[in-house]
Amino acid sequence: MKKLITILLLVPCLFTLAGCETIAGAGKDVATAGKAIEKEAKDTKKKM
Repeated sequence: MKKLITILLLVPCLFTLAGCETIAGAGKDVATAGKAIEKEAKDTKKKM
């Protein structure tokens, strides 16, 4: 019974940690895309 309770308490924690890792990765992707857009905007402005 103690093993079952332990498992039931740990599984949500593991999913929470996995979700945070995924969100952190998505944030990095968005930041990288933003930097690329900013660079292109600066390049375009210089050409004008």
